[in-house]
Amino acid sequence: MKISTKGRYGLRAMVDLAHKSVSDHVPLKSIAESQNISEGYLEHVFSTLKKAGLVKSIKGPQGGYILADDPSNITVGAVLRVLEGDLSIVDDNTNTDGDNPIERCIKFYVWKKIDQCINSIVDDITLEDLVFEYKKMVNEETDMYYI
Repeated sequence: MKISTKGRYGLRAMVDLAHKSVSDHVPLKSIAESQNISEGYLEHVFSTLKKAGLVKSIKGPQGGYILADDPSNITVGAVLRVLEGDLSIVDDNTNTDGDNPIERCIKFYVWKKIDQCINSIVDDITLEDLVFEYKKMVNEETDMYYI
């Protein structure tokens, strides 16, 4: 499995949107400029994200995009599956050796376990997590709680 440009750019744009859209819509142009991604390309990506219900849009001068849900509820896995499809490392549909016991053994003990690990990781990381880590990396103010 290899994540395409669409998946990589889409995830970057979603993190940027989560970072910028605290209370207002963010113009696609703003995301395109800050991420150095073609606005036309992002229009295509955001059209897919909107159809999947991950973002909402408003047209007009005050328009732009906003996350459809709280960043803590949107996982990396959800974004990547919308943009990439299935995240499996081996395509089950092309398996012509289904009766081969060695192939079944490898599928069960290797490919399925790798898929489970990948899915576990991407489903455990939210946009909120990535925004928090991004803010730490660029030394932005993050909320600190002391007990």
